[in-house]
Amino acid sequence: MAAAVLCVLGLSVTVGSPARADSTAGGDLQVAQTLGDRDLTFILRRVTGLPGPLHVDVLTHRGTAAGTLRLGTVPTGASADRAEGSSAGTTTSSAPVELGGAPGSYSAALDIDRAGPWELVVDDGSRTARIPFMVPGQVTSPPELAVFGGFVTAGVLMLVTLFVAVRARRGGWVLLPAGGVVAALAVAVTAALLSTSLPLPPEPGGQVDATNDNVTDPYSVVRPVTNDYSRPPASLELGSYTARAAERGTLRLSVTDGSTGLPADDLVVHDGALMHLLVIGPTGELWHLHPVRTAPGSYEVRLRLPAAGHYAVSAEFARRGGGVQQVRSATGLTVADGPARGGGAPAPRAELAPRGPGTRTVDGVSVRLSAPSPTAGEATTLTARVGDTPTLQPWLGMVGHMIVVGPLDRADATSPTRMGRAAQDAPVWAHGHSMGGDMSGRSAPGGRSAPGGRSAPGGAPAHDMAGMRHGTHADGGEAEASSMSGLMPLNGDSPADETVAAYGPDASFVYTFSRPGHYRVWIQAERDSAILTIPYLLRVSPAGGAK
Repeated sequence: MAAAVLCVLGLSVTVGSPARADSTAGGDLQVAQTLGDRDLTFILRRVTGLPGPLHVDVLTHRGTAAGTLRLGTVPTGASADRAEGSSAGTTTSSAPVELGGAPGSYSAALDIDRAGPWELVVDDGSRTARIPFMVPGQVTSPPELAVFGGFVTAGVLMLVTLFVAVRARRGGWVLLPAGGVVAALAVAVTAALLSTSLPLPPEPGGQVDATNDNVTDPYSVVRPVTNDYSRPPASLELGSYTARAAERGTLRLSVTDGSTGLPADDLVVHDGALMHLLVIGPTGELWHLHPVRTAPGSYEVRLRLPAAGHYAVSAEFARRGGGVQQVRSATGLTVADGPARGGGAPAPRAELAPRGPGTRTVDGVSVRLSAPSPTAGEATTLTARVGDTPTLQPWLGMVGHMIVVGPLDRADATSPTRMGRAAQDAPVWAHGHSMGGDMSGRSAPGGRSAPGGRSAPGGAPAHDMAGMRHGTHADGGEAEASSMSGLMPLNGDSPADETVAAYGPDASFVYTFSRPGHYRVWIQAERDSAILTIPYLLRVSPAGGAK
């Protein structure tokens, strides 16, 4: 009985964690893609066992066209064993997804039969996107093996000790197996105590390039891996863009390693996308897009740029071992006027004209921005109240996004034809996030209560989190306090996705403007399955109180 108890204890400490579809986050993987004319979010649910299903949810937004997507899974990992990597590049499972005309979630399930690097191939009939993901295996660490072996050995030696004690004529012989029991228990207990302080191996797919071998056994990597954490920045190159104003065109982008010039195929999902592409047009309109990966280091996105003129372009992405970087194109795009337009730029929509802080309406939604006297060199809190109900949805993992470009000459900052060129030469480009959202009801006006503690479909719980923010509106009113909640994963759970509409209506940002002058600011938030982009014009005063 004692031996059985020891064996059970040994087994209990070696139970591996289930395989997951995203090794870096420990849960579901959310990837935004601008696929043709569709802005989609793909959620790859965690794989709970091998072999097993990979559940993929495709979230659509308002205005997404109906149609059929074909999904497929392709293993991509190399292996020292040729037989194990023989199916790399071959589609092993496929399934269709029928997208409806109404915004919502559309699902499919595909089969995963092994751990390692994979690609989710998405085909809409005219182009193909390849989304890399990784399925870790269930791995037993060396300390766990030592604990297991120590308890099992102690159990076996305890039986031997009892046998010797009964059958041996000399009592001293029993000390030999009994000493082995003590030694085995000492090894098991020591390994259990040290296992919490020993460093984990580099994580395949997150910290080092994943192969079938290091995914199956990351502890087999014994060489130094410090070089994997210091990769150089990547370069962004734009392909030729021949479409004219108001015509559809495809913009192709190449990401290359800064030291070798080879394609950089180590981009990892960062803030819900492999790449965030920002395009600012001559009228001041902003596009926040997510190009699809078509091949190693190659991305593309479909555009319909409405006006002739210059467009500034930048991309934000993260390299494995190289960190997050924002790369501004040195050339941008220059779009010629279309022959059918007769010359001249279209008049921009009045609601998209830049304004200062205050209340305005965009796409039928009332938005109020408070930005109390921004001063260069001092932290400024900008709070946007989007609508009047706590129904904002997390987009790209955040309640709100803020794009900042400047400082600009006032004439350029307000020009309907020169903003793209001015943005191209602006010293500062910034991309900030509002990490907080309120599901407690404190930020809802009129005392209305927001739903709290709600779980997202697919098992993505929304947790209330402590932490308060406090600000002052530009009109002298006091901003209501609200709490951080629901967006950060806790205890291995996945963060809330776009199916949870329970945040806001306030989205607050803290930013320090480095220089005085005029800045163009765009705030983005999702409400009613539509992405709202609200442009503003801010004047930042010089440091020292000068106005």
